[in-house]
Amino acid sequence: MCGEYTAGLFGHSEKRIHCAIQEAMTRGLNLAAVSRAESELAKLVCDRFPSIDLVRFTNSGTEANLMALTVARQFTGRDTIMAFHGGYHGGVLLFTSDGPSAVTVPFPFIMAQYNDANAAENLVLAHRDKLAAVIVEPMLGSGGGIPADVTFLEALRRATAQTGTLLIFDEVMTSRMSHGGLQKRLSITPDLTTLGKYIAGGMSFGAFGGKAEVMSLFDGRLPHAGTFNNNVMSMAAGRVALDEVFTAEVADALYERGEQLRKDLNARLARAGVAMHFTGVGSVATVHFRNATVRSPYAPTSNDDSLRELFFLDMLKAGFYLARRGMLALSLVIEQIDLDRFVEAVEEFAILRQRFLRPISAAA
Repeated sequence: MCGEYTAGLFGHSEKRIHCAIQEAMTRGLNLAAVSRAESELAKLVCDRFPSIDLVRFTNSGTEANLMALTVARQFTGRDTIMAFHGGYHGGVLLFTSDGPSAVTVPFPFIMAQYNDANAAENLVLAHRDKLAAVIVEPMLGSGGGIPADVTFLEALRRATAQTGTLLIFDEVMTSRMSHGGLQKRLSITPDLTTLGKYIAGGMSFGAFGGKAEVMSLFDGRLPHAGTFNNNVMSMAAGRVALDEVFTAEVADALYERGEQLRKDLNARLARAGVAMHFTGVGSVATVHFRNATVRSPYAPTSNDDSLRELFFLDMLKAGFYLARRGMLALSLVIEQIDLDRFVEAVEEFAILRQRFLRPISAAA
């Protein structure tokens, strides 16, 4: 149920992807040139996502976000980035409740509260002369599986358009929410989009793309090096993954299965009367040991940490492996019988461990 933190969308043994990788390897592991698979995958990505006119490949979502921020600074001639508390954009782009982590790259950042539309819009307007980009996850991933309010994202779109600031959607996790990502499902189009995780069929992958006028800076003005950006295995796997496996119909079906799973889980927990619920969007969800519904990230207490650890271990004992932080990400190979068993296991946890869980009325 961990789903390799959303990268394992296809499970571990998708035969079509395995065959594509094996066939590609017969023609050579390292080819320092543009390949047919690369151009075909690029077209698939551009055709899917409303915001992407041109795309460039990287080896990870982290790299994709770094490059997107860099091109935004060059395009606007400004240097400051707005990010959100609880946001995660890669190993060197993570933000806590206090601001940038100690390992976050030293760009000048302005921090804002997630899902506070008025405050964020006012910050964009107040810093219009120095703000190059606003980077936001349409659903906080490691920050707690917290979906963005549509009004929040619309406020960001409105303010950035007014000030000439580039709006970047980090859809490394949320691109699975439809054939064209969460941006397509919500009908909100950013200036740049970053991708990663499952798109190359489980191989190492990242991508960033957007408006042609922005991305064309790489046609001579900005360099973009990377020995493995277009590695043959990721390109071959990604082409099959997007074209043959994760079709629009499959994406919609997975989204609906995830939505129903979260409803079923929360209904059972409400019936148990415990302060425990799942947030998320579509096929990604995260557990919280608090009253419903969490809308912004929070600093976990020692009690939160203990309950998450207990939940992880109890689920493991019941036969379900999820992320230790309480996140689950459905893969295409998980069957309904597995989901039904998981719902039962979660309800059993709520009943068995009720003495450690606060009642709904008493939760923070």
